[in-house]
Amino acid sequence: MSEEVKVGEVIKFFAKPSVAAIKATGPIKVGDELHFKGATTDFVEVVVSMQIDNTEVTEVGSGALVGIKTKDRVRPGDHVMKAP
Repeated sequence: MSEEVKVGEVIKFFAKPSVAAIKATGPIKVGDELHFKGATTDFVEVVVSMQIDNTEVTEVGSGALVGIKTKDRVRPGDHVMKAP
């Protein structure tokens, strides 16, 4: 299996809607399996919903600030990884 590549970093977490604000450093699209990894974070989740400024999007590129719904809590600084 090939190595995971970093596609973003968590900037902020909104607990009530359980949404991670992510600064993308690579392409992310709906359906991708993302690995959230940090000091106390380590889980994999498939992207089912992404938004930029409250507008649904299906994919983003490097430099985008995107909100992604997550099942678990993430923390600022956590890495967002994806298998190539």
